[in-house]
Amino acid sequence: MLYTPLWKRLLILALCAWGLAASLPNLFYSKVEQHNDAATAIAAAGGVATSDQSAALAQWPQALPSALVNLGLDLRGGAHLLAEVQVADVYSQRIDAMWPQVRDALRDLRDQVGAVRRMPSAPGVLRVQIANADQISVAVAKVATLATPVASLTGVGQDDIVVTAEGAEVVVQLSEPERVATDNRTMQQSLEIVRRRIDAAGTREPTIQRQGTDRILIEVPGIGSAQELKALIGTTAKLTFNPVVQQTTNAAADPGPRNSLLPAADQEGLYYIISDEAVVSGEELTDAQPSFDQNGQPAVSFKFNVSGARKFGEYTGAHVNEPFAIVLDGAVISAPRINQAITGGSGIITGNFSLEESTNLAVLLRAGALPAKMNFLEERTVGPELGQDSIDAGKKAAVIGIVAVGLFMIACYGLFGVFANIALVVNMALIFGVLASIGGTLTLPGIGGIVLTIGMAVDANVLVFERIREELRIQKSPARAIEIGYERAMSAIIDANLTTLITAGVLFFLGAGPVRGFAVTLGIGIITSVFSAIFVTRFLVEFWFNWRKPKTIVV
Repeated sequence: MLYTPLWKRLLILALCAWGLAASLPNLFYSKVEQHNDAATAIAAAGGVATSDQSAALAQWPQALPSALVNLGLDLRGGAHLLAEVQVADVYSQRIDAMWPQVRDALRDLRDQVGAVRRMPSAPGVLRVQIANADQISVAVAKVATLATPVASLTGVGQDDIVVTAEGAEVVVQLSEPERVATDNRTMQQSLEIVRRRIDAAGTREPTIQRQGTDRILIEVPGIGSAQELKALIGTTAKLTFNPVVQQTTNAAADPGPRNSLLPAADQEGLYYIISDEAVVSGEELTDAQPSFDQNGQPAVSFKFNVSGARKFGEYTGAHVNEPFAIVLDGAVISAPRINQAITGGSGIITGNFSLEESTNLAVLLRAGALPAKMNFLEERTVGPELGQDSIDAGKKAAVIGIVAVGLFMIACYGLFGVFANIALVVNMALIFGVLASIGGTLTLPGIGGIVLTIGMAVDANVLVFERIREELRIQKSPARAIEIGYERAMSAIIDANLTTLITAGVLFFLGAGPVRGFAVTLGIGIITSVFSAIFVTRFLVEFWFNWRKPKTIVV
């Protein structure tokens, strides 16, 4: 008799049962998805459910698993964008922000260098003219003290700025190592902000990846169109608090040097001349929430970090009874008058907001401002009809593969082929159970990986069954032949599947998008197929053999 310890048999049965249960929701995808969406909405509403939500919730029993395999862009439909981040814009911002520091540093040397004046320059370059040209070396040395070490491994020992002299002008630029480090920080920040904004919209399993030095690939399944996705992530939500120089109705008014003419967001025909030197920026915000002003109108409350609160308090304390502009994306949304010093590090943004607008603004401010503008090089919308066609084609390929493999195994190995086919069904359930449990995303190449796994899943069984045949030919007893067949085929099975698993790992770590989807399903399929071929089929064979106790077997 063949014997497997009881604990091992119970473990095999438990894993099979779990796989079948975990994969079951995917057979009723639409109903379970509606059930999950309703459960999420009810939880967000504090347990209060509408009649439609209650009906959707009742479509699937609460006691059963409800995790689904997420469908990728090519199966579900959605939007695809390839964005180019204008990293050079950050250079200009960094250099412009250095002007007050350079001015203050040279002010201490006024007796030597004379008057200091900023000169027009190319973006990313700061030119400062001094009155006493013969003291240019002194000015350069003083400005060079503002340099700090580059904060990157590749820039160790380098400074973040390069200070040179051209006649009577001090020229300040970012060093090359600092530009590289800035590019990396800009891309990382852009990726994180895009991810936050898309996550806040409640989309499922987006793909957000860096490509090359300055590009970001964005794929969001389930969203209506590429334009909708662009509207979601393309808004910079750049918030600054600037001093107001003048209020005017002249759209062609000259703002003067280092000032800007910006329109009022809530009043047509009204313009503000503001200073370009922001007192506080949105980067120093720690929180933003929709709220209401003293008149009960929708507004947005905000809080600064420690440095932002200090600067905000110092400025408001020194400029009581002066207007103060709150600028969002190039428009003045509010210009309140400072009545007293605001030292608590918090405030409120008012305007002609609707409740939805205040909520969206709060989301954008919490996500932060994009550090640089993004240009969309490629945009594509995949309709749900095309995705459904891909799903139908994948189903057809999987069914044909299963039927063909099943008939082949029965034709070649008879009853043992039936056992292999049962293990194949268990293997498919385990694949979908694992994908659903880990929140994996299934793509069209992923379906290809599953179909490939169908053929590979029975390969281990073929090795075992052929080994059993060899043992029967040399007159071994059926029980002994089965036992030796599984034991001696084990090394070949492990070697064959391990090499494929290594290939899947390489594809996953070096590939992107659809390639990784293929690698994930292939890797999971290899592991589950080895389990089903070695343990599930042996369990079935042992159960049948110990039940029927045949004197001879045909494999």
